[in-house]
Amino acid sequence: MADEGFLTKKFGEGVENYYSGSPLNRLAFLRTNYSYLSTALQHPSTRFLLLKNLDPLASTPSTLAFLPYTDVSNLIANPYEVSEKAALEAFTSTIDHPVLIFLGIDESAPSSDSISTPDNKYTGQAYFSLDITPYPHLSYSLKATSLLSTISQNYPSHEFKTARKDLNLNNDHAAMYASARSLTNWNVTAPYCAGCGQKTMSVHAGTKRACPPLDGGVETRKCPSREGVHNINFPRTDPSVIMAIISSDGTKILLGRQKRWPKYWHSTLAGFLEPGESIEEAVRREVWEESGVTVGRVIIHSSQPWPFPASLMIGAIGEAVPGKEEIYLGNDPELEGAKWFGFEEVKEALAFTSGLYDGPPEGYKEGGLRLPPKTAIANQLIRAVVLGGVHLASSKI
Repeated sequence: MADEGFLTKKFGEGVENYYSGSPLNRLAFLRTNYSYLSTALQHPSTRFLLLKNLDPLASTPSTLAFLPYTDVSNLIANPYEVSEKAALEAFTSTIDHPVLIFLGIDESAPSSDSISTPDNKYTGQAYFSLDITPYPHLSYSLKATSLLSTISQNYPSHEFKTARKDLNLNNDHAAMYASARSLTNWNVTAPYCAGCGQKTMSVHAGTKRACPPLDGGVETRKCPSREGVHNINFPRTDPSVIMAIISSDGTKILLGRQKRWPKYWHSTLAGFLEPGESIEEAVRREVWEESGVTVGRVIIHSSQPWPFPASLMIGAIGEAVPGKEEIYLGNDPELEGAKWFGFEEVKEALAFTSGLYDGPPEGYKEGGLRLPPKTAIANQLIRAVVLGGVHLASSKI
């Protein structure tokens, strides 16, 4: 049922972009409760999303494959048999473990597939993700290779999906994959402590890396991550802005294209936030640097997690300053071109959207404008501008 609350009445319906809206309750407060995690890990209904080179195992073009614990137990055993403190004290840097992440529980699952939290307040089917990439330099590579062979034999119709090029997962599975991919990539690429350089251990169910006090029973170097409050070994999220810019007369939208994109394919401008910069400032700076256009008023539209590797795309809509709308690409060579497009031309092009790696859609006429698909936040920003529903005027209660 549509939300008809105060915010909807005042600002219109909200937007939930692709890769967001996970159906899982993450239960972040139980990530250190190894007793609960141990029970959840081995429960018959618990399911595992497998990743290889960060690509997910899929059963169909639109659905992920989820395997039971019995399929993966030889690789992971039960890392939650002992407490996190005991695991850190038993740490040995020469023994590697595949990245295992507790994704959360699906509270809509039937009771027969559910487990309860220690306080019996929440019940649901548990989901984990597991990286089974057989990295040759890691001690479990032979077991990972064996597991891949077993999966190929037992599930011949399953395949590892190149998700970045193929945005056809259903929304729930796309959101689950986004969390798994971002956290897995961080665990794999940040195996050493940024504070002291020692090898770290994945803890908090895959959402933190700790610098162990002992390595093979020998005391390690003193590390700032073990003292006070710090954020040394936590996953990072890189905020970026992506913006639809409207001309000062409200009839055109600014779009750009990069050289590597398909012919006639355009999108909204985008760029990373810099330290000490607000979202609005980042929008103005990026648009001016890339296109030479000066932006005045900026409003926030919606956001989209983009797990390649770990960005948060903050969607915004801005209005160009009258008299400062001339396009100049000399500041930043990132764009091959930028152009103001009339709303009517863009409306027609919205009927022929396609992914960056896809061919032209059926019905497309050569030479016409091509735009990103609905799974891209750029498409949602463009739609908000040219199809209505956006008010740039200040709203006061």
